[in-house]
Amino acid sequence: MLTKELSRQYVEILKEELIPAMGCTEPISIAYAAAKARETLGEFPASAKLAVSGNILKNAKSVTVPHTGGMRGIKSAFAAGLAAGEASAELEVLAHVEESRLAEIKRIKDTFNVEIETPETARVFDIGVTLYSKNHTAFVRIADTHTNIVCVQRDGETLFEKPLEAAAQRTDRSGLTVEDIYAFAETVDIAEVKETLDRQISYNMAIAEEGLNRNYGANIGKVLLRSYQPDIKITAKAYAAAASDARMNGCELPVIINSGSGNQGITASVPVIVYARGLSVSDEKLYRALCVSNLITVHLKDGIGTLSAYCGVVSAGAGAACGVAYLLGGGKEEITHTLVNALAIDSGIICDGAKASCAAKIATAVESGLLGLNMYYNGNEFFAGDGIVKKGVENTIKSVSRLAHEGMRETDKEIIRIMLDNG
Repeated sequence: MLTKELSRQYVEILKEELIPAMGCTEPISIAYAAAKARETLGEFPASAKLAVSGNILKNAKSVTVPHTGGMRGIKSAFAAGLAAGEASAELEVLAHVEESRLAEIKRIKDTFNVEIETPETARVFDIGVTLYSKNHTAFVRIADTHTNIVCVQRDGETLFEKPLEAAAQRTDRSGLTVEDIYAFAETVDIAEVKETLDRQISYNMAIAEEGLNRNYGANIGKVLLRSYQPDIKITAKAYAAAASDARMNGCELPVIINSGSGNQGITASVPVIVYARGLSVSDEKLYRALCVSNLITVHLKDGIGTLSAYCGVVSAGAGAACGVAYLLGGGKEEITHTLVNALAIDSGIICDGAKASCAAKIATAVESGLLGLNMYYNGNEFFAGDGIVKKGVENTIKSVSRLAHEGMRETDKEIIRIMLDNG
Protein backbone atom coordinates (compact mmCIF):
# COMPACT_ATOMS: atom_id res chain seq x y z
CA MET A 1 0.00 0.00 0.00
CA LEU A 2 1.37 3.41 -0.98
CA THR A 3 1.97 5.50 2.13
CA LYS A 4 3.15 9.10 2.33
CA GLU A 5 6.60 7.87 3.34
CA LEU A 6 6.75 5.45 0.40
CA SER A 7 5.60 8.18 -1.98
CA ARG A 8 8.40 10.41 -0.68
CA GLN A 9 10.87 7.58 -1.31
CA TYR A 10 9.64 7.21 -4.89
CA VAL A 11 10.26 10.92 -5.51
CA GLU A 12 13.79 10.53 -4.15
CA ILE A 13 14.41 7.45 -6.29
CA LEU A 14 13.51 9.42 -9.41
CA LYS A 15 15.85 12.24 -8.39
CA GLU A 16 18.69 9.80 -7.68
CA GLU A 17 18.27 7.74 -10.85
CA LEU A 18 17.46 10.40 -13.43
CA ILE A 19 20.77 12.24 -13.51
CA PRO A 20 22.83 13.52 -16.46
CA ALA A 21 25.78 11.65 -17.93
CA MET A 22 28.08 12.52 -20.82
CA GLY A 23 28.81 9.42 -22.88
CA CYS A 24 28.49 5.71 -22.12
CA THR A 25 28.59 5.36 -18.35
CA GLU A 26 31.21 2.57 -18.03
CA PRO A 27 34.03 4.35 -19.91
CA ILE A 28 32.93 7.59 -18.25
CA SER A 29 33.36 5.87 -14.88
CA ILE A 30 36.92 4.96 -15.93
CA ALA A 31 37.53 8.60 -16.85
CA TYR A 32 36.11 9.66 -13.48
CA ALA A 33 38.43 7.28 -11.61
CA ALA A 34 41.43 8.51 -13.63
CA ALA A 35 40.57 12.16 -12.97
CA LYS A 36 40.10 11.49 -9.26
CA ALA A 37 43.41 9.61 -9.08
CA ARG A 38 45.29 12.44 -10.78
CA GLU A 39 43.66 14.95 -8.43
CA THR A 40 44.83 12.79 -5.52
CA LEU A 41 48.36 12.41 -6.90
CA GLY A 42 48.67 16.16 -7.33
CA GLU A 43 50.91 15.96 -10.40
CA PHE A 44 51.08 14.26 -13.77
CA PRO A 45 52.07 10.59 -13.48
CA ALA A 46 54.78 8.70 -15.33
CA SER A 47 52.87 5.41 -15.55
CA ALA A 48 49.66 3.75 -14.44
CA LYS A 49 47.88 0.49 -13.76
CA LEU A 50 44.21 0.04 -14.58
CA ALA A 51 42.40 -2.93 -13.04
CA VAL A 52 38.86 -3.50 -14.35
CA SER A 53 36.28 -6.25 -14.15
CA GLY A 54 35.29 -8.21 -17.22
CA ASN A 55 31.98 -6.35 -17.42
CA ILE A 56 33.72 -2.98 -17.44
CA LEU A 57 36.03 -4.28 -20.16
CA LYS A 58 33.01 -5.47 -22.12
CA ASN A 59 31.14 -2.17 -21.90
CA ALA A 60 34.12 0.10 -22.57
CA LYS A 61 35.83 -1.88 -25.32
CA SER A 62 34.04 -0.61 -28.42
CA VAL A 63 32.19 2.57 -27.55
CA THR A 64 33.25 6.08 -28.62
CA VAL A 65 34.33 8.35 -25.77
CA PRO A 66 32.89 11.88 -26.06
CA HIS A 67 35.17 14.90 -26.46
CA THR A 68 38.04 12.76 -27.77
CA GLY A 69 37.63 13.34 -31.50
CA GLY A 70 36.16 9.87 -32.06
CA MET A 71 38.55 7.74 -29.97
CA ARG A 72 37.20 4.45 -28.65
CA GLY A 73 37.83 2.08 -25.81
CA ILE A 74 39.32 1.82 -22.35
CA LYS A 75 42.63 3.57 -23.00
CA SER A 76 40.80 6.50 -24.60
CA ALA A 77 38.52 6.87 -21.58
CA PHE A 78 41.49 6.66 -19.22
CA ALA A 79 43.48 9.17 -21.29
CA ALA A 80 40.61 11.66 -21.44
CA GLY A 81 40.02 11.49 -17.70
CA LEU A 82 43.72 11.79 -16.93
CA ALA A 83 44.37 14.67 -19.31
CA ALA A 84 41.23 16.75 -19.00
CA GLY A 85 38.68 15.23 -16.64
CA GLU A 86 36.92 17.22 -13.90
CA ALA A 87 36.55 14.76 -11.04
CA SER A 88 34.01 16.95 -9.24
CA ALA A 89 31.62 16.56 -12.18
CA GLU A 90 31.38 12.76 -11.70
CA LEU A 91 29.46 11.31 -14.70
CA GLU A 92 29.89 14.60 -16.55
CA VAL A 93 33.64 14.37 -16.00
CA LEU A 94 34.30 14.95 -19.73
CA ALA A 95 31.57 17.52 -20.32
CA HIS A 96 33.91 20.49 -20.64
CA VAL A 97 36.96 19.12 -22.45
CA GLU A 98 38.39 21.82 -24.71
CA GLU A 99 39.37 20.96 -28.27
CA SER A 100 42.90 22.10 -27.50
CA ARG A 101 43.27 19.07 -25.19
CA LEU A 102 42.60 16.48 -27.90
CA ALA A 103 46.25 16.18 -28.93
CA GLU A 104 47.24 15.53 -25.31
CA ILE A 105 44.51 12.90 -24.94
CA LYS A 106 45.69 11.15 -28.10
CA ARG A 107 49.30 11.29 -26.97
CA ILE A 108 48.43 9.66 -23.66
CA LYS A 109 46.30 7.02 -25.38
CA ASP A 110 49.06 6.13 -27.85
CA THR A 111 52.22 6.45 -25.77
CA PHE A 112 51.49 6.54 -22.04
CA ASN A 113 52.64 3.50 -20.05
CA VAL A 114 49.42 2.03 -18.68
CA GLU A 115 49.07 -1.62 -17.71
CA ILE A 116 45.53 -2.99 -18.02
CA GLU A 117 44.51 -6.10 -16.14
CA THR A 118 41.32 -7.97 -15.31
CA PRO A 119 41.65 -9.46 -11.81
CA GLU A 120 39.90 -12.77 -11.14
CA THR A 121 38.76 -11.38 -7.78
CA ALA A 122 37.10 -8.28 -9.25
CA ARG A 123 33.47 -7.54 -8.48
CA VAL A 124 30.99 -7.34 -11.37
CA PHE A 125 31.45 -3.55 -11.45
CA ASP A 126 35.02 -2.77 -10.45
CA ILE A 127 37.53 -0.11 -11.53
CA GLY A 128 40.89 0.49 -9.88
CA VAL A 129 43.30 3.18 -11.08
CA THR A 130 46.85 3.40 -9.72
CA LEU A 131 49.07 6.29 -10.81
CA TYR A 132 52.83 6.46 -10.35
CA SER A 133 55.03 9.57 -10.46
CA LYS A 134 58.71 9.82 -9.52
CA ASN A 135 58.02 10.32 -5.83
CA HIS A 136 54.36 9.51 -5.24
CA THR A 137 51.55 7.05 -5.93
CA ALA A 138 47.77 7.44 -5.91
CA PHE A 139 45.02 4.83 -6.00
CA VAL A 140 41.26 5.16 -6.55
CA ARG A 141 38.74 2.34 -6.65
CA ILE A 142 35.12 2.50 -7.79
CA ALA A 143 32.90 -0.51 -7.13
CA ASP A 144 29.31 -1.68 -7.66
CA THR A 145 27.93 1.58 -9.09
CA HIS A 146 29.35 4.18 -11.44
CA THR A 147 30.35 6.86 -8.93
CA ASN A 148 30.72 4.75 -5.79
CA ILE A 149 34.31 5.46 -4.73
CA VAL A 150 35.23 2.95 -2.04
CA CYS A 151 38.93 3.71 -1.60
CA VAL A 152 41.32 6.64 -2.13
CA GLN A 153 45.01 6.32 -1.22
CA ARG A 154 48.13 8.48 -1.61
CA ASP A 155 51.58 7.02 -1.02
CA GLY A 156 49.95 4.03 0.66
CA GLU A 157 48.04 6.16 3.15
CA THR A 158 44.29 5.68 3.07
CA LEU A 159 42.54 9.03 2.68
CA PHE A 160 39.05 7.58 2.26
CA GLU A 161 37.60 4.10 2.54
CA LYS A 162 34.27 2.43 3.05
CA PRO A 163 33.23 -1.25 3.05
CA LEU A 164 32.61 -2.81 -0.33
CA GLU A 165 29.20 -3.89 0.87
CA ALA A 166 28.29 -0.24 1.49
CA ALA A 167 26.73 0.98 -1.71
CA ALA A 168 26.60 4.66 -2.49
CA GLN A 169 24.02 6.33 -0.28
CA ARG A 170 20.66 6.01 -1.93
CA THR A 171 17.02 5.54 -1.14
CA ASP A 172 15.85 1.98 -0.48
CA ARG A 173 14.42 0.34 -3.62
CA SER A 174 12.94 -2.70 -1.89
CA GLY A 175 9.57 -0.98 -1.51
CA LEU A 176 9.00 -0.75 -5.26
CA THR A 177 6.01 -2.71 -6.56
CA VAL A 178 4.02 -2.32 -9.76
CA GLU A 179 0.83 -1.68 -7.77
CA ASP A 180 2.41 1.11 -5.74
CA ILE A 181 4.19 2.58 -8.76
CA TYR A 182 0.81 2.98 -10.44
CA ALA A 183 -0.69 4.49 -7.27
CA PHE A 184 2.25 6.90 -7.02
CA ALA A 185 1.88 7.98 -10.66
CA GLU A 186 -1.81 8.68 -10.05
CA THR A 187 -1.36 10.72 -6.89
CA VAL A 188 2.07 12.38 -6.86
CA ASP A 189 2.15 16.16 -6.72
CA ILE A 190 3.61 16.98 -10.14
CA ALA A 191 5.58 19.86 -8.67
CA GLU A 192 7.72 17.29 -6.82
CA VAL A 193 8.88 15.55 -10.01
CA LYS A 194 8.47 18.20 -12.72
CA GLU A 195 12.03 19.52 -12.70
CA THR A 196 13.51 16.03 -12.81
CA LEU A 197 11.23 14.90 -15.65
CA ASP A 198 11.50 18.15 -17.63
CA ARG A 199 15.25 17.63 -17.75
CA GLN A 200 14.80 14.05 -18.94
CA ILE A 201 12.41 15.18 -21.68
CA SER A 202 14.71 18.00 -22.80
CA TYR A 203 18.01 16.09 -22.80
CA ASN A 204 16.84 12.78 -24.21
CA MET A 205 14.72 14.23 -26.99
CA ALA A 206 17.57 16.56 -27.96
CA ILE A 207 19.95 13.65 -28.49
CA ALA A 208 17.23 11.73 -30.35
CA GLU A 209 16.82 14.65 -32.77
CA GLU A 210 20.61 14.81 -33.15
CA GLY A 211 20.71 11.11 -33.99
CA LEU A 212 18.15 11.60 -36.76
CA ASN A 213 19.74 14.75 -38.16
CA ARG A 214 23.28 13.40 -38.53
CA ASN A 215 25.04 10.13 -39.29
CA TYR A 216 25.97 8.09 -36.23
CA GLY A 217 26.92 4.42 -36.09
CA ALA A 218 24.57 2.15 -38.02
CA ASN A 219 21.84 4.85 -38.20
CA ILE A 220 19.17 2.49 -36.85
CA GLY A 221 16.75 5.35 -36.22
CA LYS A 222 17.00 6.57 -39.80
CA VAL A 223 16.70 3.02 -41.15
CA LEU A 224 13.42 2.58 -39.29
CA LEU A 225 11.92 5.80 -40.63
CA ARG A 226 13.08 5.11 -44.19
CA SER A 227 12.06 1.45 -44.29
CA TYR A 228 8.59 1.50 -42.75
CA GLN A 229 5.49 3.64 -42.89
CA PRO A 230 6.28 6.02 -40.00
CA ASP A 231 3.26 5.59 -37.73
CA ILE A 232 3.49 6.43 -34.04
CA LYS A 233 4.97 3.04 -33.11
CA ILE A 234 7.74 3.25 -35.73
CA THR A 235 8.43 6.86 -34.76
CA ALA A 236 8.75 5.94 -31.09
CA LYS A 237 11.20 3.14 -31.90
CA ALA A 238 13.14 5.32 -34.33
CA TYR A 239 13.60 8.23 -31.95
CA ALA A 240 14.77 5.96 -29.15
CA ALA A 241 17.16 4.12 -31.45
CA ALA A 242 18.48 7.38 -32.91
CA ALA A 243 19.32 8.70 -29.46
CA SER A 244 21.42 5.59 -28.89
CA ASP A 245 22.95 5.87 -32.38
CA ALA A 246 24.26 9.27 -31.36
CA ARG A 247 25.24 8.38 -27.80
CA MET A 248 27.18 5.22 -28.68
CA ASN A 249 29.07 6.90 -31.48
CA GLY A 250 30.59 10.04 -30.04
CA CYS A 251 27.78 12.59 -29.73
CA GLU A 252 28.71 15.13 -27.09
CA LEU A 253 25.21 15.80 -25.82
CA PRO A 254 24.40 14.53 -22.32
CA VAL A 255 21.56 12.14 -21.58
CA ILE A 256 19.48 11.50 -18.47
CA ILE A 257 20.23 7.99 -17.31
CA ASN A 258 18.14 5.38 -15.54
CA SER A 259 19.65 2.59 -13.41
CA GLY A 260 23.13 3.88 -14.24
CA SER A 261 22.62 3.56 -18.00
CA GLY A 262 22.06 6.18 -20.66
CA ASN A 263 20.55 3.66 -23.06
CA GLN A 264 18.07 2.62 -20.38
CA GLY A 265 17.29 6.25 -19.63
CA ILE A 266 16.64 6.85 -23.32
CA THR A 267 14.51 3.72 -23.73
CA ALA A 268 12.40 4.38 -20.65
CA SER A 269 11.57 7.92 -21.72
CA VAL A 270 11.76 8.68 -25.44
CA PRO A 271 9.00 6.29 -26.66
CA VAL A 272 6.67 7.60 -23.96
CA ILE A 273 7.37 11.20 -24.95
CA VAL A 274 6.81 10.44 -28.65
CA TYR A 275 3.49 8.75 -27.87
CA ALA A 276 2.40 11.61 -25.61
CA ARG A 277 3.06 14.14 -28.35
CA GLY A 278 1.39 11.98 -30.98
CA LEU A 279 -1.68 11.54 -28.80
CA SER A 280 -1.69 15.24 -27.80
CA VAL A 281 -2.09 14.43 -24.12
CA SER A 282 -1.52 16.99 -21.39
CA ASP A 283 1.87 17.65 -19.86
CA GLU A 284 0.55 16.31 -16.58
CA LYS A 285 -0.42 13.01 -18.21
CA LEU A 286 3.07 12.72 -19.69
CA TYR A 287 4.73 13.36 -16.33
CA ARG A 288 2.62 10.67 -14.69
CA ALA A 289 3.35 8.22 -17.52
CA LEU A 290 7.09 8.89 -17.15
CA CYS A 291 6.79 8.12 -13.45
CA VAL A 292 5.38 4.73 -14.44
CA SER A 293 8.01 3.95 -17.08
CA ASN A 294 11.02 5.13 -15.09
CA LEU A 295 10.07 3.48 -11.80
CA ILE A 296 9.16 0.16 -13.42
CA THR A 297 12.53 0.21 -15.17
CA VAL A 298 14.27 0.83 -11.82
CA HIS A 299 12.19 -1.92 -10.19
CA LEU A 300 13.19 -4.45 -12.85
CA LYS A 301 16.86 -3.50 -12.82
CA ASP A 302 17.16 -3.50 -9.03
CA GLY A 303 16.95 -7.30 -8.90
CA ILE A 304 19.14 -7.82 -11.96
CA GLY A 305 22.08 -5.69 -10.84
CA THR A 306 24.07 -2.89 -12.43
CA LEU A 307 25.79 -5.05 -15.08
CA SER A 308 25.05 -8.54 -16.35
CA ALA A 309 24.72 -10.59 -19.52
CA TYR A 310 21.06 -9.54 -19.65
CA CYS A 311 20.56 -6.50 -21.88
CA GLY A 312 19.26 -3.68 -19.71
CA VAL A 313 17.13 -2.07 -22.40
CA VAL A 314 14.77 -5.06 -22.19
CA SER A 315 13.71 -3.76 -18.78
CA ALA A 316 13.50 -0.20 -20.05
CA GLY A 317 11.50 -1.23 -23.13
CA ALA A 318 9.00 -2.99 -20.89
CA GLY A 319 8.89 0.07 -18.65
CA ALA A 320 8.26 2.33 -21.64
CA ALA A 321 5.37 0.15 -22.81
CA CYS A 322 3.83 0.45 -19.35
CA GLY A 323 4.17 4.23 -19.65
CA VAL A 324 2.39 4.11 -23.01
CA ALA A 325 -0.34 1.96 -21.48
CA TYR A 326 -0.86 4.70 -18.90
CA LEU A 327 -1.07 7.34 -21.65
CA LEU A 328 -3.79 5.28 -23.33
CA GLY A 329 -5.86 5.33 -20.16
CA GLY A 330 -4.68 2.02 -18.78
CA GLY A 331 -4.80 1.35 -15.08
CA LYS A 332 -3.03 -1.12 -12.81
CA GLU A 333 -4.41 -4.16 -14.66
CA GLU A 334 -3.39 -2.95 -18.11
CA ILE A 335 0.08 -1.97 -16.90
CA THR A 336 0.58 -5.27 -15.09
CA HIS A 337 -0.36 -7.40 -18.08
CA THR A 338 1.65 -5.26 -20.49
CA LEU A 339 4.71 -5.78 -18.30
CA VAL A 340 4.31 -9.55 -17.97
CA ASN A 341 3.71 -9.95 -21.70
CA ALA A 342 6.74 -7.83 -22.57
CA LEU A 343 9.04 -9.75 -20.22
CA ALA A 344 7.83 -13.05 -21.62
CA ILE A 345 8.66 -11.95 -25.17
CA ASP A 346 12.28 -10.79 -25.08
CA SER A 347 13.91 -11.57 -21.73
CA GLY A 348 17.30 -13.04 -22.55
CA ILE A 349 18.64 -10.60 -25.14
CA ILE A 350 22.34 -10.59 -24.32
CA CYS A 351 24.52 -7.64 -23.42
CA ASP A 352 27.73 -7.83 -25.42
CA GLY A 353 28.97 -4.39 -24.52
CA ALA A 354 28.24 -0.81 -25.47
CA LYS A 355 28.46 -0.14 -29.20
CA ALA A 356 26.43 0.76 -32.29
CA SER A 357 24.18 -2.31 -32.15
CA CYS A 358 22.69 -1.15 -28.83
CA ALA A 359 20.40 1.09 -30.89
CA ALA A 360 18.96 -1.95 -32.67
CA LYS A 361 18.41 -3.71 -29.36
CA ILE A 362 16.54 -0.65 -28.11
CA ALA A 363 14.27 -0.79 -31.16
CA THR A 364 13.65 -4.48 -30.48
CA ALA A 365 12.93 -3.89 -26.78
CA VAL A 366 10.47 -1.09 -27.55
CA GLU A 367 8.80 -3.28 -30.19
CA SER A 368 8.42 -6.15 -27.70
CA GLY A 369 7.03 -3.84 -25.06
CA LEU A 370 4.45 -2.41 -27.43
CA LEU A 371 3.55 -5.90 -28.65
CA GLY A 372 2.93 -6.89 -25.04
CA LEU A 373 0.67 -3.85 -24.70
CA ASN A 374 -1.26 -4.58 -27.89
CA MET A 375 -1.66 -8.24 -26.94
CA TYR A 376 -3.55 -7.29 -23.81
CA TYR A 377 -5.69 -4.68 -25.54
CA ASN A 378 -6.68 -7.38 -28.02
CA GLY A 379 -7.65 -9.83 -25.31
CA ASN A 380 -4.49 -11.93 -25.27
CA GLU A 381 -1.88 -12.55 -22.61
CA PHE A 382 0.72 -15.00 -21.36
CA PHE A 383 -0.15 -17.02 -18.28
CA ALA A 384 1.67 -18.51 -15.31
CA GLY A 385 3.56 -21.57 -16.48
CA ASP A 386 4.34 -20.11 -19.89
CA GLY A 387 8.10 -20.40 -19.60
CA ILE A 388 9.42 -18.13 -16.85
CA VAL A 389 6.08 -16.39 -16.35
CA LYS A 390 4.74 -16.87 -12.82
CA LYS A 391 1.45 -16.12 -11.12
CA GLY A 392 1.51 -12.44 -10.22
CA VAL A 393 3.61 -9.71 -11.77
CA GLU A 394 6.02 -9.46 -8.82
CA ASN A 395 6.78 -13.17 -9.05
CA THR A 396 7.45 -12.83 -12.78
CA ILE A 397 9.82 -9.96 -12.03
CA LYS A 398 11.62 -12.21 -9.53
CA SER A 399 11.94 -14.88 -12.25
CA VAL A 400 13.59 -12.40 -14.58
CA SER A 401 15.91 -11.20 -11.83
CA ARG A 402 16.93 -14.79 -11.12
CA LEU A 403 17.51 -15.49 -14.81
CA ALA A 404 19.65 -12.39 -15.28
CA HIS A 405 21.53 -12.30 -11.98
CA GLU A 406 22.11 -15.99 -11.36
CA GLY A 407 21.37 -17.94 -14.52
CA MET A 408 23.38 -15.82 -16.94
CA ARG A 409 26.64 -15.63 -14.96
CA GLU A 410 28.38 -18.22 -17.14
CA THR A 411 26.87 -16.63 -20.24
CA ASP A 412 28.42 -13.34 -19.18
CA LYS A 413 31.86 -14.94 -18.84
CA GLU A 414 31.58 -16.59 -22.25
CA ILE A 415 30.50 -13.32 -23.87
CA ILE A 416 33.60 -11.62 -22.48
CA ARG A 417 35.84 -14.47 -23.68
CA ILE A 418 34.33 -14.24 -27.16
CA MET A 419 34.80 -10.46 -27.25
CA LEU A 420 38.46 -10.77 -26.25
CA ASP A 421 39.13 -13.56 -28.75
CA ASN A 422 40.91 -12.04 -31.74
CA GLY A 423 40.24 -15.07 -33.89
